[in-house]
Amino acid sequence: MTTDPNNGRLLANRYQLVELVGKGAMGRVYQARDMLLGGVTVAVKFLSQTLLNNKMRERFEREATICAILGEKSIHIVRVRDYGVDENEVPFYVMEFLKGESLSDVIKPRSLSISRFLSIVRQICLGLECAHQGILIEGVLCPIIHRDIKPSNILVLQDHSFGELVKILDFGIAKLLQSDSSGTNSFMGTLAYCSPEQMEGRELDNRSDLYSLGVMMFEMLTGEMPILAETHSFGAWYKAHHFTPPKTFESVNPNLKLPHVLENLVMRCLAKAASDRPQSASEVLQALAPLEQRFGHARQLGQRIEERLSKLPAIAIAQPQAAPSADQVCRLTSWPKDKPHAEIVFPHLIRTSREVLATLWVMLHKHEIENRSITTRYNQFLFLMSPHPMVLWITALHNREIGPRWLPCYLDLKTPLGQEMARLMGESGCYRLLFFALEEPHYCANVMTSTIAPAQRKMLQDWANTSQTLVSAAQPQMSKTLLKQEFDKLKPKILMKLEAIHTDSTSDISG
Repeated sequence: MTTDPNNGRLLANRYQLVELVGKGAMGRVYQARDMLLGGVTVAVKFLSQTLLNNKMRERFEREATICAILGEKSIHIVRVRDYGVDENEVPFYVMEFLKGESLSDVIKPRSLSISRFLSIVRQICLGLECAHQGILIEGVLCPIIHRDIKPSNILVLQDHSFGELVKILDFGIAKLLQSDSSGTNSFMGTLAYCSPEQMEGRELDNRSDLYSLGVMMFEMLTGEMPILAETHSFGAWYKAHHFTPPKTFESVNPNLKLPHVLENLVMRCLAKAASDRPQSASEVLQALAPLEQRFGHARQLGQRIEERLSKLPAIAIAQPQAAPSADQVCRLTSWPKDKPHAEIVFPHLIRTSREVLATLWVMLHKHEIENRSITTRYNQFLFLMSPHPMVLWITALHNREIGPRWLPCYLDLKTPLGQEMARLMGESGCYRLLFFALEEPHYCANVMTSTIAPAQRKMLQDWANTSQTLVSAAQPQMSKTLLKQEFDKLKPKILMKLEAIHTDSTSDISG
């Protein structure tokens, strides 16, 4: 078996290619490691060398630009992080690396339950709504249509904060809907999911995507296609989409009991005339909302019961008086005399007779500490190996009403404190946040625990080990400056994720 010559290649002095994971007409996709971010896994897509001409390079750059902007606007669209041209003048762009199942694999064994169907479709519609509303291209608002909505272009991820997160892939064949564009009427798409107007080669709007969504929704609920062609030729599918009425749900499965409003919504999306369909993804979302309230109720009730049961007091058995808990030890601490009374953040190790605790000390105004008693906690760690081994330890506290409070902190991995702190967090999988009020600085006002994701725990330990043998090539401040620049780029993405979570109770997320 021939080894891919690109394996191990360092692209743009940043992305180390690991292995080929896919290829198509537009090019090849590699799994890679972003070395600036401590080896975070990404996907790198190269333009096919057979397409290396100015027109295709411009299209590729536009594809990357569109995806980057859309990915920033919606968590339900795959995100593009970077793009450029390699030393051979082959264009590439860097995307988030996603591990999950395509919707086609999810629905292959069986049709979906109504509650899961509603959750997935709602997230797809949120992504489409964002694209259809448009992006600014050279100062002009341009709606974006996908043109190839189908199950294999929908990825379903198991996300520790969302549960099931849905993302739309391959906006690369999207066309800018500009009146002066001469290329908007070319045929692109997958025959079984194409709207009648798309097969005619007409100029398309967002309602074409909604037709494709209707085909997919029928398939998700029944496991069958609503319209079938006599053959797989273009002509046969053209005839089917134009003249064959979609199957009814009852004809496919008489035992399938669906709300009439849901059946009507799917059939409206499948209307031959665009004017007879829902006119926007927002309209579909409005139709789904009461169904989600109705069919999500049982799940919500179960969650509330589980929460109540977890709060019931256990039967107490007399025990010898135990040593103070870790949180109790933290609450007994005092603000260090060598630290100013100001809004600062710094790391500290608390050593007890039983253990060593990794802690992050924070001083804020009293009212902010109180307002953030109900908050979503987020943490992520960025690593820079050169010019000086340094970790940027990011903690964010988010409350929907008052927004985020960023608590960045640096760990110099050439110092004993940085080494021990990184190893300890990697081993324990958590750290504690100690809050002190500016108005009453002498005692700890609150303690929170933030957990660290397993992948980040392993990276912390690996970084600590690697840094022992590294030689610093510059002052630590240079690495801090580079990491801060990367943090500034990440802030909008982190905030988008936090704002998508309903913060009505204390929750904890690790990046």
